Amino acid sequence: MPTPPEPQLDAQELAAFRRGVAQFNAGLYFECHDTIEDVWSGVRGPARDFFQGLIQVAVGRYHWSRGNTAGALSLFGRARKRLEAYGDRYWGFDLAAQRAALLDWCERLARDEAPPEPPPRWRFDWDPGPDGAA
Repeated sequence: MPTPPEPQLDAQELAAFRRGVAQFNAGLYFECHDTIEDVWSGVRGPARDFFQGLIQVAVGRYHWSRGNTAGALSLFGRARKRLEAYGDRYWGFDLAAQRAALLDWCERLARDEAPPEPPPRWRFDWDPGPDGAA
């Protein structure tokens, strides 16, 4: 199955997406969900599910942080399935590692364990981030 074309965001959408990534990396999962959902709502075409998968990851982490095991498991499973169409690397993001993390998180949830430390961070090759490290 060929990898879907990468998203084309305008400057405003890209700035919002970067803000959402920064929120995820700061552990602000609910805020990340809101921010990336605003970007997702304007995306059309095959990249749309990629953004929805990321939103599901963020909401799953939010549920886990609030003790909602069933909600976290459901969203992590849905995110894994949604992100399968994008190969191991998409838009500069290591989806193979994200899917492996989702599987690990589901196993931890099944054993009633706390989220791993340190919290996960999203990195995109095209974005050096605030500290200049990709």
